[in-house]
Amino acid sequence: MFRPSTLLDAAGIARTRLRGRMVPIVQNATAAVVAWCLATLLLSDPRPAFAAIAAVVAIGVTHGERAGRALQLVAGVVVGITVATLLISVIGTGPWQIGVLVILAMAAATALGGGEIVVVEAAVSAILLVALDPGASDGFSPTRIAEGAIGGAVALVVSSLLFPPDPALAPGRAAQAVFVELGRALERIATALEARDPGAAERALVDARGIDDLIRFVEDEVTTGRETARYTPPRRSSRAQLDRYARSIPQVDYAVRNTRVLARHAVSLVRETDDVPEGLPAAVRDLSHAVWELAASYDAPSHAAPARRLAVQAAAGAAALPEASSDLVLVRGQVRSAAADLVRAAELVAGEPEALEDRPTEELLVQPAAA
Repeated sequence: MFRPSTLLDAAGIARTRLRGRMVPIVQNATAAVVAWCLATLLLSDPRPAFAAIAAVVAIGVTHGERAGRALQLVAGVVVGITVATLLISVIGTGPWQIGVLVILAMAAATALGGGEIVVVEAAVSAILLVALDPGASDGFSPTRIAEGAIGGAVALVVSSLLFPPDPALAPGRAAQAVFVELGRALERIATALEARDPGAAERALVDARGIDDLIRFVEDEVTTGRETARYTPPRRSSRAQLDRYARSIPQVDYAVRNTRVLARHAVSLVRETDDVPEGLPAAVRDLSHAVWELAASYDAPSHAAPARRLAVQAAAGAAALPEASSDLVLVRGQVRSAAADLVRAAELVAGEPEALEDRPTEELLVQPAAA
């Protein structure tokens, strides 16, 4: 039996799905219309369908990419169209002709020094020309090549000027993934110490080891974001965020490494003794709280001060612990090292001049902000 609520639920789901996709949809439509109109003005073809097709194909693969990569992708589209246009009039169209055109388009792109992306796009464009242009075999038409170039150029302009990507969006998402995993790893280390559980400590160590690849991904995204920012209209807030990531992520990388070592020493400590001081899990948990504040500071730099305070608090808590065993001494030392890394990262996010100075750990951990 049909219920109105079912229709309302379906409409709500559709709205949710569309909410994050409407800008790309409008972007593709704009590129197709602009490419069609521009090709009509510049070329003799009154129905330049392939200009619109090339624009949609190119805009889909170039959005948010580095400028050099985007140009390579457009070059692949144009190479594929060119090869297919030159050969279709000779060999016609059909299944085996598509295979031949793909081979020749990819070979041409490779011979011209194109990378893997250019080669693949050349093949895709050749297939599109055969499949989507019924008149492709009627004879050689240089306008198709021009249409491909126009469509690719329009895609670059639309994606970089009319609907520019936020250059800080991808780096921000990548960095937040690092903070989520780092904060969780520290929380799991604290829980393992609290429960004196070697298995939990080992799982925390595995978690900490997995963060390295995430750090590398952040660095790549920051590089891409800064290059994207050079070719898009200026966004002061986005560029400020990119600067914060570029300044501080190397220091976050040090915190990740020290957390990994901390997890390894925590495994040894809980294996060797049940006598874990009560203040140690609290100190490690303060580090995890500092990570959450640091994560928030990229959007709101005012969170840098609580991040510093919590990191210094963690170091002070570790320093107050008794030196009961060599494993405990090592854990204490790693808590303080990670705390110093987080303090420096918070200062770098806040853009404080003294953050650029090479100060010793002891000085970092007695800053006035910790009072």
